[in-house]
Amino acid sequence: MGADTVDLLVIGGGMAGLSAAARVAAGGGSVVLVEKAERVGGSARFAGFIWTAPTVGELRRVNPDGDPELAAALVDSFADGVAWVRSLGVECRPPVPVLGFGRGHQVDTNHYLDTCERLVRDRGQEVLTGTWTRTLLTENGRVTGAECLMPDGSARRIEATWTLLATGGFQGDPELRTRHLHPQAADVALRANPHSRGDGLALGRAAGAEFGAKDAGFYGHLMPAGVSLSDPARFVDLALYYSEHALLFDTTGERFVDETAGDHLTAMALLDRPRARGLLVADARVHREWISASYVKGIPGVDKFQLCHRAGARCAVAEDLEDFVSMPEEWGYPGAVIRDRIEEFNACAASGGTPAPGRLLDSRPLDEPPFYVIEAAPAVTFTFGGLLIDSAARVLSGSGDAGADGCRPVPGLLAAGADAGGLYRRAYAGGLAPALVFGLAAARTALAARPPADDR
Repeated sequence: MGADTVDLLVIGGGMAGLSAAARVAAGGGSVVLVEKAERVGGSARFAGFIWTAPTVGELRRVNPDGDPELAAALVDSFADGVAWVRSLGVECRPPVPVLGFGRGHQVDTNHYLDTCERLVRDRGQEVLTGTWTRTLLTENGRVTGAECLMPDGSARRIEATWTLLATGGFQGDPELRTRHLHPQAADVALRANPHSRGDGLALGRAAGAEFGAKDAGFYGHLMPAGVSLSDPARFVDLALYYSEHALLFDTTGERFVDETAGDHLTAMALLDRPRARGLLVADARVHREWISASYVKGIPGVDKFQLCHRAGARCAVAEDLEDFVSMPEEWGYPGAVIRDRIEEFNACAASGGTPAPGRLLDSRPLDEPPFYVIEAAPAVTFTFGGLLIDSAARVLSGSGDAGADGCRPVPGLLAAGADAGGLYRRAYAGGLAPALVFGLAAARTALAARPPADDR
């Protein structure tokens, strides 16, 4: 590599990539960030909380099949990540509970992303938008940068000591969703930016990187079925978070999951059911306490049932359980069966019994009419399956089925954000936090490789 070699080439300008680029620039390093969209930020622009589990033990409890080394790195480095955000003048509000087990901070994510981009540019480093990465450069088995296609169609070679893959996962590609998530995933709605189509996965695999567990799953939420998500404002407005306190029935009229475990987990479970569709049923109590109330402390509540109705979702209000029997045939659900199952659930809950599937966190009956019904479907925000990394964000090659054990680093290659796999396996404890933590870890790795000032 020549004299023009930068310390870090970042491929992807979302939360992970911008965090890494800004940290390297702030540390006096040289960096080029390449983003194929016309604007940096990615799906992080649609999020507002940086959070994760408060302890390694708690993260291991909710995510027992994830990589323990990465889990420890996430929790142990979380406070440093928040301190870095605050050091840039971006407000992190006081910590609040998230999803019942997590703790985190509401953040003006757009302010943070824009501040990172500005810092990189102000330090004389490059941010290239509308630029596609064609291939990684390698020399004697080491990744030495990338060849990129510039907006004017010309090719540019960018040599780098370290190259970071941070393109945001593969949820934007229907074929990859089908291959790595589920055969029904080709048509699943996208609750994210459309640009994350597996570019980092393809680049890393071509360099010998190991892909994590095929069935790692995804983070997403239940959304009203058949409603367009082309407007990003709907990603939060229409998310059916309250499913944790409702009952969900598949097209056979049966419950199939403990809904109280979390809407994000229920979304994964629904993808495995016929047609990946289900009826979400709540009563007046759930409407009062959850559908129209705040989901996270500090966020104003809105009546999601009314929002879904106005958006054209398939929904209805049943004055009593007998109304389920006359459910329209074109909906494709056995209304009488669903009525019977609700009655059985309520009787079990009233007697203190244990329904099947269980209801670990909210076992109260749904017996206060009227009943609010919405047809729901899963929508994916980002994928968990990605390139295996270690706690320094170095990409690994070797035996992926066994996790990171026994794997060796791919020289010169890093990954963070949704391009990195292994942290979560069919579980979730925050998306922005791992992107931030491992983006900063990548920056530390790149800065540590810089020669002493006297040698430059």
